[in-house]
Amino acid sequence: MTALLRALAALGAMLALLAGCAALRGEDERIVEVASGRTVTRDQLLAALRASDYALLGEQHDNRVHHQRRGELLAALAVPGGVAPAVVAEHLERGRRVQFGADLQASLVAAGFDAKGWQWPIHEPLFAPIARAGGPLLGGNAARDIARQVARSGASAVPAELAATIEASPLAASAQAALDEDLVDGHCGMLPASRLGGMRSAQRARDASMWLALRDAGTRPAVLVAGNGHVRTDFGVPQLASAQQPQARIVSVGFLETGARTAGMPYTYVWITARAERGDPCAGMSAIAPAAAAASAPPAR
Repeated sequence: MTALLRALAALGAMLALLAGCAALRGEDERIVEVASGRTVTRDQLLAALRASDYALLGEQHDNRVHHQRRGELLAALAVPGGVAPAVVAEHLERGRRVQFGADLQASLVAAGFDAKGWQWPIHEPLFAPIARAGGPLLGGNAARDIARQVARSGASAVPAELAATIEASPLAASAQAALDEDLVDGHCGMLPASRLGGMRSAQRARDASMWLALRDAGTRPAVLVAGNGHVRTDFGVPQLASAQQPQARIVSVGFLETGARTAGMPYTYVWITARAERGDPCAGMSAIAPAAAAASAPPAR
């Protein structure tokens, strides 16, 4: 192949790559600063994340683009030759730490990652850059049996450390109403009223667990990757962080989809992406029996 042909082939490959990126990002993809309503660039968002003490990146669990965008942000936050930020994940229990090896999935599973439950490999674009950056990946979530017991029995079943954290950061009435609405919506409107208090306590326990893991992660910024419900500023992890460290610089990014509103949303920034292809998550559901509600983990969308 001549030099000219090699150059043309390289140019064609580059154009194909750029076209693929453009198609993936889509015309409607944008980042909005909620307080001002202005659209910001990725570099402006990165500057805000780098200047924070705690950076919280949400997700809709079944949207691969959300995981890819967060992986790109985490790769950019890792300073070459410096210390990569510690990342706390909802997807692992607090106290777990991933020891990365040659097989990413196996490394995650060894730390307690539920590959089937989290629909692997949909989160691969999130976790692969963390492995390459070499920073710690830490668990943040409350243990599943604890969340289930709290959902079943209510606030009295919350472990003492988590209970103290929650009690020190009471929710405003409006925030509790928003949390209750989110829980009911997350269960397709079929959550029995008798189970709502327990599910609320379980959600708060999980948020408290993630906050303690984030607080103790050891780097600034420390990063949390979790469902959008956990990174909300009104009732999620940022609410606990703000109540207990009022001077902390907290940046929360909700990852939403085309058509979602941005004004007044409970995040510092909203990143809008294309919609994931999905069926009706409520199709075929019937009223949730009390036992089933107690056994299910609160949604984190």
